[in-house]
Amino acid sequence: MTWSLFPYFAIASVLLWAFGAVSAWRNKSRGAFGFTAGGLLLFFIFILALWITIQHPPLRTLGETRLWYSALLPAVGLIVYARWHYRWILSFSTVLAAVFVCVNLFKPEIHTQTLMPALQSPWFAPHVIVYMFAYAMMSAATLMAVYQLVSRQREHGLSISIDDTVRAGLTFLTFGMLFGALWAKEAWGHYWSWDPKETWAAITWLGYLIYLHYRQMPTHRALYAHLFLLVCFCLLQMCWWGINYLPAATGSVHTY
Repeated sequence: MTWSLFPYFAIASVLLWAFGAVSAWRNKSRGAFGFTAGGLLLFFIFILALWITIQHPPLRTLGETRLWYSALLPAVGLIVYARWHYRWILSFSTVLAAVFVCVNLFKPEIHTQTLMPALQSPWFAPHVIVYMFAYAMMSAATLMAVYQLVSRQREHGLSISIDDTVRAGLTFLTFGMLFGALWAKEAWGHYWSWDPKETWAAITWLGYLIYLHYRQMPTHRALYAHLFLLVCFCLLQMCWWGINYLPAATGSVHTY
């Protein structure tokens, strides 16, 4: 599977996700599940075929991680839709996934079989995949928070859904950090070194932990909680790709 075939898989997947989103708005659950799942299957077929072709998980470059993010956003959207039946969630997840797909279409990166020694650890793939799923979960929680802020609806059930999604996302973040520590021990001889990437990962993890503790306070206000959740999502973006633009990143062992 070559990267030149990506546009065909990507466009077909996005169209299927869009049909799923429309079906959700029309309260046609079967169509929402069928189209969205079909798009996910097609997209993951491309990822798997690319994995086989380049002989390592497509997780090395930022463009390759965007592949996983593009696929996991609709996947998480489908989970949220199945659990809480929010008709709008598939529309939001499809739009976000389409944005990342377009970035990869118009700014493709080189995908080769070359893999530096540090990335040949068996902990590399679990670490990145778990993190990508956590990022997708946090994106879904942020979307729900933005929806509640914009619509000014104080639906208690939606707030519970946001908290549940953040809890799930924080669980994956925690496992991602643990896998990363095991990977670091094998690759560089130490579990944690306060590398710029690791520091921002810790800040992001603490941010979401503070959010969940604040929501448990009897005197908490939903508005402040939602705004803080947006701050946490900005921290997550800094951890994912923003760190690459900081001067400290030049000496980071996470720069490949």
